[in-house]
Parts: sequence; C-alpha cells; structure tokens
Amino acid sequence: MATTRIMPLHIGKGRSLAKALKDVADYMGNPLKTENGELISSFECAPESADSEFLLAKKQYAYITGRDQGEHDVIAYHTRQSFKPGEITPEEANRIGYELAMRFTKGRHAFLVYTHTDRAHIHNHVVWNSIRLDHKGKFRNFIGSAFAVRRLSDHLCVEHHLSVIKDPKPSRGNNYGRWLGDEKPLSHKAQLMMAVDATLDEKPATFEDFLVLMQAAGYTINTKRKHITFLAPGWSQPVRLDTLRGEYTEEAVRERIAGRRMISSGGREAVEAEPIRRPSLLIDIQSKIQQGKGAGYERWAKVFNLKQAAQTLLYLQQHGLDSYDALSEKAAAATARFHAVSENVKGLDTQLKANADLQKHIVNYSKTRDTYAAYRKSGRSEQFKAEHAADIILHETAKKAFDDLGYGRDNKLPSVKTLRAEYAPVLEEKKKANAEYHAAKAEMRELLLVKENVDRLLGTTGRGREPEPERTDY
Repeated sequence: MATTRIMPLHIGKGRSLAKALKDVADYMGNPLKTENGELISSFECAPESADSEFLLAKKQYAYITGRDQGEHDVIAYHTRQSFKPGEITPEEANRIGYELAMRFTKGRHAFLVYTHTDRAHIHNHVVWNSIRLDHKGKFRNFIGSAFAVRRLSDHLCVEHHLSVIKDPKPSRGNNYGRWLGDEKPLSHKAQLMMAVDATLDEKPATFEDFLVLMQAAGYTINTKRKHITFLAPGWSQPVRLDTLRGEYTEEAVRERIAGRRMISSGGREAVEAEPIRRPSLLIDIQSKIQQGKGAGYERWAKVFNLKQAAQTLLYLQQHGLDSYDALSEKAAAATARFHAVSENVKGLDTQLKANADLQKHIVNYSKTRDTYAAYRKSGRSEQFKAEHAADIILHETAKKAFDDLGYGRDNKLPSVKTLRAEYAPVLEEKKKANAEYHAAKAEMRELLLVKENVDRLLGTTGRGREPEPERTDY
C-alpha cells in the first residue's frame, strides 16, 4: 500500500470558496466511483453537506481569529492511498482510510474518506478540513508530513496483513487542479500484469488452473494461436502474454507457478528461487506477517505484537536492508562504532578527571601550606595534628599526588590557570563526543532490536542457519 504526498486544496482564481468546496465534493463523491455513495465515510461532518460544513467552519475561524487569506487560503488537505489489486475489498479499504485519517489528524479535524473502485487498483481519497474542530487553529502542513502520513499508512497496511510498496514514488504535479478529474488509466499491459500477479497470489496448482482463474476474473483467453492472448471487457484489442516480457511470459508464469522463479513486490526482474532461503529479507518478513503462522511466528508472537512487526519491516525498507547479511553487517558496524565512541568518551573523561584532580590538589596544597609548615615546626605535635587534622590530611594527600605524577624539582607544577585553559577544549570535545555517543548507542540498540525481531520472527539465528531447538523444561 502507498500514499502520495499531502496536497493542499486552494480556492484558486475565478471561483468562490463555496464553489471550490463543491468541486471537491462532486469529484470525490462521484457515484460511479464510490458505488453510489456506499464507499464514503466521514468524521464530524456529513458527506451530503460537507462542503457547507467546511464553509461554515471557515467563517467561524475568520470571525474568531480575524484571519482571511482570500484566494490563497487552503480550504482542505488531501492524500491518497492505493492498494494492490485483488488484495483488499472496497469496504476494508474505506475502513483503513478512516483509521489513517483519524490517527493522522488525531481527531482534531473533520474529514471524509472516499473509496474509488473505477481503476484497476482500489484507492482512497482522504480529505480533511484545514480548520480544527474548535475553529481556533488550522492544520499545519509541517516539513516531513508526507513521510509521516506514508509511514503511518504503511504501519496500518502491515497491521492489516496487506502489502507495502518498497519504494513508493510521490505523485507529480503541484496542486489539486493538476489532477482533479485527470487521472490517467493504466495501460492494458499494466492492467494485465497486475491481474497476473493477483491471480498467482491465489496459488494456482497448474498453468491450466491459472487460465481458469484469469477467465473467472473476466478475461477472454485465446490459446489457439502461437502466443496466448488476453482480452478484458472494454478493450478493443487483446494483449499477447509474450509481449509483457520478463516475469510475465508464459514460460515465466509457468516457472512462478512451479516455484522455480520468484519476484519481489513491485519488482521487474525475476530471480531463481533458492532452495533454503528466499533472496529478499523483506519478502520473508512480510510473508510471515501476512500468513500469521509458523513456529517462528508463534514463538515471536508470544513476546512481541504485530505493531512491532510492522515497525521492523518498515525500518528494513527505509534503510534499504533487503538481506539478512546486510542487516547483520550494519548491526555489527553500529556496535563497533558504539564501542569506539565509548572508548573515546572514557579517554576524555580520564583526561578531565586528571586535570580537575590536579587543580584541586594544587589549590589544597597552597591553602594548607602555612598550617603544614607550623605542624612541622611543632615537631609534628600530636596535639597540633588533632587540632588541624583536616588541613594536614589535605596537604599530605596533595603532596603524595604530586609525587605519584612525577612532579618535583626538575618537573615544575603547572599553574591552575594553565590547567583550566587545557581543561576547556577537552570539555568541549567531550560534549561533542557525548552527542555522538548517544547517537551511536541509539543506532546500535535499534539495529540489534530489529535483528533480534527478525531472528525471532523468522525462527532463525542467522542466514542459512537452522533455528535452535526450543528449550523444554521437565
């Protein structure tokens, strides 16, 4: 599942606020796209009167705050979700869109979710009012909002056992007017490839079973010619299977059915299946989550929950970790970096402590010099020592520290001023090292946690190794 970037909907030139809102509602709520309005849900507004309610909220906001941006005002915000063909029902898509809107706006904005079924892929249009429900503030389209909504959408996708696009591309175009009513349909070849993928997901046992499922999906199939052709309702010309090339030729489809060829989600190049492990760690994990079964999953599920599985999968995707070896190497490198930074911090701490201790001893030695001289003149009197015990101990401790450090007649003690001047740059370096230390520690912990999650979820302790037997207590 993927989401496009957040698109602000402006009033625009030559139309009123009311007209702008009506244009949005008319396009989004098109009965031909939403199953006669059955696939529309809303929060704190009614689909039939949402344009009027948004307009009223604008007026109340202007009255309370005194702000009015005219034709440059953002009337609402819009994002889209698209789903893999054949993987979700329109009703479930609408529920997920509603959950996305509620969690992203935190229930502070009225919104509508329109689920469209007029394309090869089911998709949602989520629109929320730019004005908050209390009419005192507006939605802030912050830097990184597109990433935030996509990440949230991907989390919901994994939680509902749906596919996640590994590298979703943001939509092009700068504003609502660029795409309003101007979505280009997929080519016939693209539609056929999607249909092939969706049919193969149903695990047909033979190529003949695959053809039966394609016929059930509405395709007219001609197998009498040299190359098999598929004709969908509404197409003027059939499409030959061999023209799709790559993993969609007849030979490739037969290999995919037999398990001799595998593809990654959204990929174009086929790879030969490995006898022990599939080549993509992301596919392994997503498959486990979608299946929700298996010994490794069951052990993992006793400790962790599905949301953590989603976070693990999305972390791997966002950091391009598509193999177990890559994850292990990155975790090992992060661990080594942490230990190196930690040793550097310890070294700086040692320098600072030695400097501070020497400053302290020099000050104590200077302050107690007269008292210690009098103590020596008294013949080291026990009575004098009892009366000035603290000063005498400080002086002797400082003298011993100087001797241990090798300071004497040939090695003069530095001044406190000199030591303070040396202390300052080391302290500054320590502050920078501390920041690096915390960053390295956080990265190491995150990677080790992700690796541990992967090991538990897949039931393995490393690539190509068998999982350790479960411990049994008698």
